[in-house]
Amino acid sequence: MTTSVNAEKIDISGLRKQFKDKVALSDVSLSIEPGSFTVLLGPSGSGKTTLLRCLAGIERPTAGTISLSGREVAGPRTFVGPEKRNLSMVFQDYALWPHMTVRKNIAFPLANSDIERGSREGRVTDLLERVGIAHLADNYPNELSGGEQQRVALARALSSHVGLVLFDEPLSNLDADRRDLLRIEIATLTRESGATAVYITHDQAEAFALADRIGVLNKGELVQWASPEKIYRQPASSFVARFTGVSGEFPVEVASHEGETISVKLPFAQGAMLEATRIEDSHLGVAPHVFVRAAGVSLHAETHDGGIAGSILDHAYTGRGYEHVVEIGEGRFLTKVYSSKRFERGTHVRVVIDPTQCFVMDA
Repeated sequence: MTTSVNAEKIDISGLRKQFKDKVALSDVSLSIEPGSFTVLLGPSGSGKTTLLRCLAGIERPTAGTISLSGREVAGPRTFVGPEKRNLSMVFQDYALWPHMTVRKNIAFPLANSDIERGSREGRVTDLLERVGIAHLADNYPNELSGGEQQRVALARALSSHVGLVLFDEPLSNLDADRRDLLRIEIATLTRESGATAVYITHDQAEAFALADRIGVLNKGELVQWASPEKIYRQPASSFVARFTGVSGEFPVEVASHEGETISVKLPFAQGAMLEATRIEDSHLGVAPHVFVRAAGVSLHAETHDGGIAGSILDHAYTGRGYEHVVEIGEGRFLTKVYSSKRFERGTHVRVVIDPTQCFVMDA
């Protein structure tokens, strides 16, 4: 499905949204390139849904501006409705017309377009095939599974060749196996369409898998705006580090640092030393902590030279291998430590941590 769309460039400046005495968004500014796939990531109450609704034209901002390809659609004296923003939306609860067949749901956005009838039918047929539901074209939504309904919603969103597609946690109601497959289809079909995409989720694995850039939100603020790689390797704050997944977080004493490398002492682990990465532009105050990514931890036999002494508390089989919980001193734990080999509970081990997969910042 190769198409030609006018992908929207998004510019958001000083955006604020307040509901009575609650501030949902506070001074959010960012620019999204046309044709890119952006994920807004954050916990419940972070403001990501409000930001998406402001982009869609469902909510009117209290202050600030939103522009699509240089055209202001929300501002102090401007507000353009959703129907005039060259966008479509895929909802968490599918939002299909229950009285329409699958084919008619997908064709609905084309009803008032200037596209010839034959071309409309061809486009709908193509989308039915691309999302794998051609055999369900004459079924009604109540005859479909959740995954099938979400495929219909995706096809409908892409049918009219809009320049911006918004995704409101579209996979959260699906089983894990269907979620993984549909995530791939969403990424593939949206990128093939050429449209700009903005997708919200609370799932960091989903965000890393989909995004060209990620905006991390917390308590209404945009706390980091960067590539997935930068957010993983250089989180802007302890919140970003925790929310994007760490195996462990521990208080440390800074011994020395040179450039990006910092040596720290683990006072709870008999003063063991650890090499870590210092986050760029971070300030180390009175409470430095080390944050460890699970991918940077490896387990070795007790006789291994180097690393930190540890003891296996638990393990779980994951199919590809085993995830372990390891105590490294005074009730301090590392979780989700992977090994293809199972280490039995109570086994003494050596824990080796990759300096590029752990970083020091204030808690």
